Amino acid sequence: MRCPFCGNIDTQVKDSRPAEDHVSIRRRRFCPACGGRFTTYERVQLRDLVVVKSNGRREDFDRDKLERSIRIALQKRPVEPERVEQMISGIVRRLESLGETDIQSKVVGEIVMESLARIDTVAYVRFASVYKNFQAADDFDKFVSELRPNPEPDEPEGA
Repeated sequence: MRCPFCGNIDTQVKDSRPAEDHVSIRRRRFCPACGGRFTTYERVQLRDLVVVKSNGRREDFDRDKLERSIRIALQKRPVEPERVEQMISGIVRRLESLGETDIQSKVVGEIVMESLARIDTVAYVRFASVYKNFQAADDFDKFVSELRPNPEPDEPEGA
């Protein structure tokens, strides 16, 4: 593992232990060249996934990109970091278990939205606004109205 401080490729592992999510290994490393210490994480990867964009472009699946977009949607929301990590790991496992190496970006987006809807509706709407490319306030209104339960026909609203 290359040292992030000096670029030395000969770093040493000083300590390894399961990470808090229990799906990765946390390794403390030391660089004998500059004395720098840093942490790396190692995860199991069942297969190399490729995301096929709607325009046909293909790119390697990037767990960090997925994590960034989810964390942006969850920004300032009362969701524990461990729960977010579990959700991300669950999404990745679900994508890997589809049995395909090529995955349509639409499938990734739908799985993320489904997962976010279960843990935080505000984050769900935030993510959906980007994913579905909302252009106006009416787009939000229509989407949010679909989330609201319909009142019973016999009951007046607000009762």
